[in-house]
Amino acid sequence: MKDRYEYIFGPVLSRRLGRSLGIDLLPYKTCSLNCLYCECGPTTNLTLERKEYVPTREVLRELEEFLKQNDLPIEVITFSGSGEPTLHSGIGEIIHWIKGHTPYPVCVLTNGTLLYRSDVQKDLLPADIVIPSLDAGDEETFRRINRPHPGLSLSQLVEGIRTFRQAFRGNMPLEVFVLPGINDSWESVKKLGERIRYIKPDTVQLNSLDRPGTEPDLKPEPIEALRDIKVALESQTGIPVHIVVSQPKQHRLKTTVSPSLRGKILSLIRRRPSTLDQISRVFLVDPETVEQLLEELQGQGLIRKVETNRGEFFTTKEGCSKRSGAERNTQTTSE
Repeated sequence: MKDRYEYIFGPVLSRRLGRSLGIDLLPYKTCSLNCLYCECGPTTNLTLERKEYVPTREVLRELEEFLKQNDLPIEVITFSGSGEPTLHSGIGEIIHWIKGHTPYPVCVLTNGTLLYRSDVQKDLLPADIVIPSLDAGDEETFRRINRPHPGLSLSQLVEGIRTFRQAFRGNMPLEVFVLPGINDSWESVKKLGERIRYIKPDTVQLNSLDRPGTEPDLKPEPIEALRDIKVALESQTGIPVHIVVSQPKQHRLKTTVSPSLRGKILSLIRRRPSTLDQISRVFLVDPETVEQLLEELQGQGLIRKVETNRGEFFTTKEGCSKRSGAERNTQTTSE
């Protein structure tokens, strides 16, 4: 198996989707938003331009090769990674290939900002799951949290998600990312509820900080507050609300390391900073073996460790956390 993939990573242990094989269609960090909480750090290419950012044919070639040789369980194939996946003009072709050549459901994690476009809607309609995001019920909060491209507005975002929902026959949860002191007041929740009721998603997923975000001072929303918000939104909208929590499945862990494990770990943590335990569960290798390999990679200067109040996260030297504010919040020099 190829040691390191450019566009395929994981499978990731997703709190929402289970064991998810990731597809990254964008160079770091290309997005239409510059969200405070993004685990990949600040957006360096804030854009609304839709084009073929990476070669579609190469993505398909890597995906086919990985699936032929992969020995890890997969539950879903998900478009995510270094930015907003709908910016890539070839996403529809890739979704079509996956649906025709694999048994796996297709999920698109999107910020929803391009869903107002008919070409984007057409590309995403064959997917099984599309999860857009809505973090604010008013323009001021939208700009504070999501820091959008100047050509975007909250009303445009909401209308785009709503029109897609009306055409889409798959499952469309709506993700709401909650940040303490920013969008968790009763006034903010009420305004969010009004937008959610207008969109009519299948469900609402309440999410909060799990890995280092762009800004160093961000903290996760307390679970008690998330429960109160869940009750308030369900009462206002009549739509089921779920708090996103980790529920990992148990698998037998190996003590041997395949030649390709090193490259797989580097591909994963370059896009998704992970703890030792998460890496162990992703690749089904016991923690002691993973710890030894991580120490070797650190000694070679290929990865770094970031200390946060949520644990120790590993990323590559060029990875997401290096560019995020999280590194300024560390208390060690061994990050």
